[in-house]
Amino acid sequence: MGLMTKAEYIESLRRMKPTVYMFGEKIENVVDNPRLRAGIEATGATYELAESPEHRDLIVTHSTLTDKPVNRFNKPPESVADLVARVKINRLLGRRVGTCFQRCTGLDCLVALSVTTYDIDRKYDTQYHRRFTDFLKHMQKNDFTANAGVTDVKGDRNLSPKDQADKDVYLHVVEKRDDGIVVRGAKCHQTGSLSAHEIIVLPTRALRKGEEEFAVAFAVPSDTAGIIHVVGRSSLDTREQDGCDCGNQRYSKYAPTVILDNVFVPWERVFLCGEWEFAADLVAYFSAFHRQSHGGCKAGKIDCMVGAALTMMEYNGTQKVSHHKEKVTDMIHRAETLYGCSLAASYEGRRMPSGTYFIDPVLANASKIHEGKEMAEATRLMIDIAGGFVADLPSDRDFDHPAVGPLLKKYLKGVEATPVENRVRMFRLIEKLAMESADTISDIHGGGSPAAHRLTIFRESNNEAKVTAAKRLAGIDE
Repeated sequence: MGLMTKAEYIESLRRMKPTVYMFGEKIENVVDNPRLRAGIEATGATYELAESPEHRDLIVTHSTLTDKPVNRFNKPPESVADLVARVKINRLLGRRVGTCFQRCTGLDCLVALSVTTYDIDRKYDTQYHRRFTDFLKHMQKNDFTANAGVTDVKGDRNLSPKDQADKDVYLHVVEKRDDGIVVRGAKCHQTGSLSAHEIIVLPTRALRKGEEEFAVAFAVPSDTAGIIHVVGRSSLDTREQDGCDCGNQRYSKYAPTVILDNVFVPWERVFLCGEWEFAADLVAYFSAFHRQSHGGCKAGKIDCMVGAALTMMEYNGTQKVSHHKEKVTDMIHRAETLYGCSLAASYEGRRMPSGTYFIDPVLANASKIHEGKEMAEATRLMIDIAGGFVADLPSDRDFDHPAVGPLLKKYLKGVEATPVENRVRMFRLIEKLAMESADTISDIHGGGSPAAHRLTIFRESNNEAKVTAAKRLAGIDE
């Protein structure tokens, strides 16, 4: 099939029949549901830009597996240039959709598997890397999108997986058969699981001997029997259902909890099964590569926030207010710092034994820690510039009401040259950028908690070299 157009992508999802629940109801038509369609449109932008003459050369590259053009979201990097391109693409898409476009985690899984399955095969003479390569060809030939099933619900955080009262709180193998395995568990915060054709499941944490049943990685179609998507709440979500007060007119983010209730996985789709010591590697590679991506997409989101702030300065008549200009400058430098850190992580990348290129994990995690703090500050500055109506603007329905609407339009007018409708729309966008919980919370917890980022930085840094440098300068010879 090769590269899909956006229209073909939408139709490919229409042919799928996932089991979905949202707001207490079963959803039969995912593609045309307004809440879910806004998320699908965000992923659709990755296909749309691949069609664009302006952006095609950045997003489309050559596959050494299929010897055909392929979307970069389905190609584990084979050079530093590939690592850099990913950051640039993510910024472009973040600026275009103003929220999560949901496709990067699938690539994160492909990268983690491309490195780790090779290493497992070298140690145990297994067939995981061949299976993974076959699956990667399947993804590239069909231009599919993958979702990352990584985060388990975890139950009692004081207990290891094997000691839980209910072991299902960590996804695990419940049966091995001649033709495959049966798994049970749940993965939470599954951004874009219904925008994806495939779900790639990885372990959520390092494991110990005796926890072999939890050491499992595999891929299955997102509408496989036994998979249930329960769409999570997000602030502002019912506005999309009601078709009013939306803010971002085109795109949104949703994040289901995905329950795997005795799901069968054929052996050809299994990439880890029992080799517990490699669970930590899968988690580390996935997490670090995902954290590199945020420096691109979140810089792109801040670009939208800067644009919204500047527009509100125009609409409010505050373009010349010096402290507003300073706040916009502060927002810009936060975006560029995030972006620069992720680019640095890419330029410092290295070739792994499997041939996949991998980023510098210290710089990638540094970018993510910076994001967790500075996205909140950029949001605060945007709201400060915009004004209080970000919090309590009347509804579109009030503006359309024959009695109160004309009064609202009279009193919510800004500068004379700007239609009040434009000012209202920009307030709504700023509210969405600031308060879409499904996206703003990911600034802190996406790709792992800040504590995990710090742990990785300390573990991966060459601290011995730093100690040696300090002792040399102090004249200490040990």
